[in-house]
Amino acid sequence: MNHKKRLYTIATIVFILDQLIKIILTKTISEKGIIKIIPNFFSLYYIKNTGAAFSILENKQVLLIAISAIIIVIIHRIVEKENLNNKTTIYYGMLIGGIFGNLLDRITRNAVIDYLHFTFFNYSFPVFNFADSMIVIGILLLVIEELIKKEG
Repeated sequence: MNHKKRLYTIATIVFILDQLIKIILTKTISEKGIIKIIPNFFSLYYIKNTGAAFSILENKQVLLIAISAIIIVIIHRIVEKENLNNKTTIYYGMLIGGIFGNLLDRITRNAVIDYLHFTFFNYSFPVFNFADSMIVIGILLLVIEELIKKEG
């Protein structure tokens, strides 16, 4: 399988998983509901986030949709120009799949469904979702890959 096909396969898998989790969650937990999985550590919530990370740009859906679309176009151009290795193919796939997952939420629900909540040493981390995780992990791994390239 060539790198572009692999990248879009990974992106599609991430997107589908994200949407399936959100569908199951919305049918299982009432809005603003909570299921405590591991007390004082991990819970499932059902929250509609009308902003981006940490609720920045709250209620600016058109702007957030435009930003997501622009980022997808930029990533697509990078992917077209660069000779990706196996790892960067995976990382970009995670990133694209996550962006599309949250983008679909913004378009169809006018908000992103967040549900993962962790508490570490009495710090309540903001609620997030699988797509957010894929975006953050993809970006971090791309940055690490780039730093390794520059050092080597």
